[in-house]
Amino acid sequence: MKNSALKGALGALAVVGVALIAKKAIQRKRFIKGIFDEYGIKEKSPFGLADKIREMNEEDYQELKGKFKKEFHSRCCKKDHMCEA
Repeated sequence: MKNSALKGALGALAVVGVALIAKKAIQRKRFIKGIFDEYGIKEKSPFGLADKIREMNEEDYQELKGKFKKEFHSRCCKKDHMCEA
């Protein structure tokens, strides 16, 4: 009986983990879609984004770069300040 309860608990934990990963993926997809809409990119691919970046001036590029850094920054070394750039 004890082994069965452990399997059930691990199964529930796995389901929660998958749900959290799916939630994060959906949030990132919405962010990218918002970027495409905000900058008027018709081609919804990395190539369309790259073409738009080539057309941007430096100020717009830095703004876009900051948005991506904010959205996709890593929290792996929050305690260590060695990753700050």
